[in-house]
Amino acid sequence: MAHKYSYVGLVGTGCHFLFFAMLLGVGSVCIAQDESKSAGQTTVDILRSAAAKGKIVYRLTTPEELQAILGKPTGERTSRDGEMDSLILQYSNAEAEFVKMSNQSRPFTLIRLVAGGERIDIGSGRQIVLRNEDDLKKLDSFWGLEGISLEKLDLRSHLKLLGTLPFDSRTIWPTADRMPEGFDPASILEEGKNPGLGVQKLHKEGIDGRGVGIAIIDQPLLRDHFEYKDRIVHLEQVDVNGVGPQMHGPSVASIAVGKSCGVAPGAALYYYAVPTWKWQNCKPYCDVIDKIIELGASKGVTEKIRVVSISEGMFSAWKDYALWKQTLDKSAKNGILVVTCDHAVLDYGMLARTTDSDFNEPSSYHRGRYSGHSDILLVPGGTRTRASQVGIKSYAYDREGGVSWGAPYLAGLAALAYQVNPEIKPDEIVKLWVETAVKTEAGPVVNPPGFIDAVQKIRAQ
Repeated sequence: MAHKYSYVGLVGTGCHFLFFAMLLGVGSVCIAQDESKSAGQTTVDILRSAAAKGKIVYRLTTPEELQAILGKPTGERTSRDGEMDSLILQYSNAEAEFVKMSNQSRPFTLIRLVAGGERIDIGSGRQIVLRNEDDLKKLDSFWGLEGISLEKLDLRSHLKLLGTLPFDSRTIWPTADRMPEGFDPASILEEGKNPGLGVQKLHKEGIDGRGVGIAIIDQPLLRDHFEYKDRIVHLEQVDVNGVGPQMHGPSVASIAVGKSCGVAPGAALYYYAVPTWKWQNCKPYCDVIDKIIELGASKGVTEKIRVVSISEGMFSAWKDYALWKQTLDKSAKNGILVVTCDHAVLDYGMLARTTDSDFNEPSSYHRGRYSGHSDILLVPGGTRTRASQVGIKSYAYDREGGVSWGAPYLAGLAALAYQVNPEIKPDEIVKLWVETAVKTEAGPVVNPPGFIDAVQKIRAQ
């Protein structure tokens, strides 16, 4: 990675990666036809039977467990994409793919299995049911307990481990008598919707981004999610025909304008769904921003776009970077602030909150995994709830939020600033984020009330 890892996906360029489901989705594998096995069983027969018996399971089966069934592979290869390692075991008529987070001690686990030219059903797309406590130890901090059933387990001795794993609305927990004392997932999920650091106090004062438009350029969106469906005034698909909702879209939309999760729940949302996984150059983003500028200049737009959020950060390493810089200048001249994950523009890192501490107190936060000593600003991202792509009232709780979650948070703050001072310049907003930050042991923490105070003082001058 050229900079801090983003929590969203697995194709490691920039601040965000291709959503995991797309990595696991389509893709043809050329494999020879089955050869007869002893007892008349083919490889397909053996693997189907093992999967039906729960011996081969998506995200739970390790390479060693598969080899116990198929024997030693004829070959293997490894690769790394961002912070995800991939291991492929090859047999004469089968191929299996395993993945693991490169910086974690968890084992490789199975995500794809093909034999005899056909994909074996290992449970991808269905709820994963943990069979024993050993399965619990195979889960990584990327997906953690999302979509997992733990109802068969006794978790009373696993409080520390549970505190490291994300979960979501689909997670099925054991009965209360088999849960750690004081661990209440429902309360954690609900409380985690708070943007923190005094943002909700600003909302109560009527400072919620109303009258301001936020444009988000990101992956396909779940249109009707409860968090933001009422805020969408424009939704445009760009080069994503046939691609369903991805995890990134609902997440960034809810952080920016979500009615319970958002920094600016009163702002209007203009959403541009794009194929970030193949847009590895600056020009397509420049083209969309040109559309945004043109739309803002049209008559009849009451909630003009004043800020654009893009959770990408590799612009300086991509083709057409000179054009990108020209586009940023053009945006600023049109009164539009473009917020990205590009640390060449604003070197910010992510915060996580200490468990059971005050959401509004800067000292409650510590540096998250995706932060560094060069950061001039720290933004909440971990220990936070966001909208999920799996359902219109589904949510996910992140333990460690990546840099991708910082862009919509800051975009929301910019919308609040434009509400109270429509004449403020884009570069003044960025300057005030840094100048008003609260100095803590963790570093300079963004200070929403202090920032808005400073914005209002500029208007009064």
